[in-house]
Amino acid sequence: MRVGITYDLRDDYLRAGYGEEETAEFDREDTIHAIESSLGELGYEPVRIGNVKALVQRLNDGDRYDLVFNIAEGLRGYGREAQVPALLDAYEIPYTFSDPLVLSLTLHKGMVKRVIRDLGIPTPAFYVVESDADISSVDLPFPLFAKPVAEGTGKGIDAASKIVDRQSLMGVCKKLLKKHCQPVLVETFLPGREFTVGILGTGKDAASIGVVEVILLDNAEPDVYSYENKEQYKERVEYRLVNDEMAKQAEKTALAAWRGLGGRDSGRVDLRSDAAGIPNFMEVNPIAGLHPENSDLCIIAAKRSMTYTALIEAIMKSARSRLNGAGKAC
Repeated sequence: MRVGITYDLRDDYLRAGYGEEETAEFDREDTIHAIESSLGELGYEPVRIGNVKALVQRLNDGDRYDLVFNIAEGLRGYGREAQVPALLDAYEIPYTFSDPLVLSLTLHKGMVKRVIRDLGIPTPAFYVVESDADISSVDLPFPLFAKPVAEGTGKGIDAASKIVDRQSLMGVCKKLLKKHCQPVLVETFLPGREFTVGILGTGKDAASIGVVEVILLDNAEPDVYSYENKEQYKERVEYRLVNDEMAKQAEKTALAAWRGLGGRDSGRVDLRSDAAGIPNFMEVNPIAGLHPENSDLCIIAAKRSMTYTALIEAIMKSARSRLNGAGKAC
């Protein structure tokens, strides 16, 4: 089975002049090598493709694949993660992970929270600030939390993201609007424990592979799982596998969100508990990082004694189960 691999290589963008934080979501060479090696070990014929522009060229040249292992996240726009899947849909080439609708919806943290709220899943009250003029309309009790509406890997999040008064709200929102050129999600700050839940499978077959509590150490930026804390996770963060009652509730909520949103094959749901101890949905990552050592999903798998190759095998098994006899995704 010929399996193409689509991805955004961080080094390519750094060489093109993009900055460290700007490219934080993109993949390193060792991630691509690990995926390629695992696919080969599992008996597939892996073929490196690269980003969406490389895929366009390959398809235009007549290259075709039985399936594409897609971890490309794109660079610009709310549909950046949906670009590769949409193109593959047009060519009737199946691929791993979620479809363009899910990827576009979940990238916009405000839109996905509206759907989550409609599903009856707990999530903190929020307001989407589109411009400076909107800041005065935020009518939520302090403390609050603010972040760019469509970024990942903690981009735009630091110690100032926890906001305690209106003056700080004004300053943080203006800074984020200007720097990231996108709306700002402002939501009620959740003071409780933070969890991330690793998920494998699609629909009724989706299952949790484990719940990890994210514990910030004394030398970390307080209260926030920020970009800097994630970059320096070895010194600042402890990932603790948990299975107590609150963790089980987080797991249940994560699976309800995953199934309700239509996530496929594998991903990760992040939650944090409110003052009453109820885990709330924060966001979902339907294309979770797959670096063998420092990506949260892989950390969870390793803590459950699941090898990297076994994780890739499970993702491929889920994707292939969605194919019918004609080889098209169902």
